Order: sequence, then C-alpha cells, then structure tokens
Amino acid sequence: MSIFRFYHPIEVRYGDLDPQGHLNNAKYLTYFEQARIQYVRYLGLFIEGQSFLDIGVIVADIHIAYRQPINWDTPVKVGVRTARLGTKSMTVEQAVVHAQSDAVLAEGEVILVAFDYRAGKSISIPNEWREKILAFEGLSGG
Repeated sequence: MSIFRFYHPIEVRYGDLDPQGHLNNAKYLTYFEQARIQYVRYLGLFIEGQSFLDIGVIVADIHIAYRQPINWDTPVKVGVRTARLGTKSMTVEQAVVHAQSDAVLAEGEVILVAFDYRAGKSISIPNEWREKILAFEGLSGG
C-alpha cells in the first residue's frame, strides 16, 4: 500500500529532457512544486484567484534521490504527503512514480516554513492548515 493519499499526474514533455534524452534533474523540482500546489489546493488551503503571496509557505530545504531515469512520454504521477508538522515548519515527502507500475523513479523531502510574505518573516503554521493536514494525513498532534 502506498504511503501517499494524494497524487498529481504530470506530463513528461519533450522540452523537459536533457541532451541525454531523459528528464533534466531541475525538472524534478518543478514536478514536486506543481504537485505540492495541487495538494494544497486539494486540501482547500489555496483557492483559485488567491494571491501566491497568501499561500504562506516558503521552501527552506529540498533533497531528491534519483532512482531511475525518466524518458519522454513516460506516464508519471507525483505523490505528496505531509510527514511532520512542527510549530513553524513542515516536512513534506514526495515521490515521482511510474503511473502504471508505481515504481519509484525519484523521491525526496521538502522542508516548508510558514511565512508571512508581506511582513517578510516566519510565522506559526495556521490552525486551519494544521487541522486540515492532520485530518487528511491521519496524523496526530504536531
């Protein structure tokens, strides 16, 4: 059974490839970001028309382990899960997997910090975020 309750499908485009014919390593970051935004939208924490300044998180750290190359037109989906909620930060685990076989092609961990973009400083994770994430992920406390 997968550890992810949320997946977002991604199309591997020809322009995403490097000269060797597989997915450029920088595109994994883009795929992770796209799936995280869709995860936040799915949870109802970001709605269409809202300013990206209102998302309230900033990336503090990212680690990616590349497991298998991804070629053009490979069917992939990106799993997203919040593994830990702290006071001001959260650990998000992500994986790019083959959409048909569920083989893990890359996996990573992203540390997000709750952030007030207008004030330019970190803040506590809003209670609405905490409650929705904990409920969705089946986590306890923080």
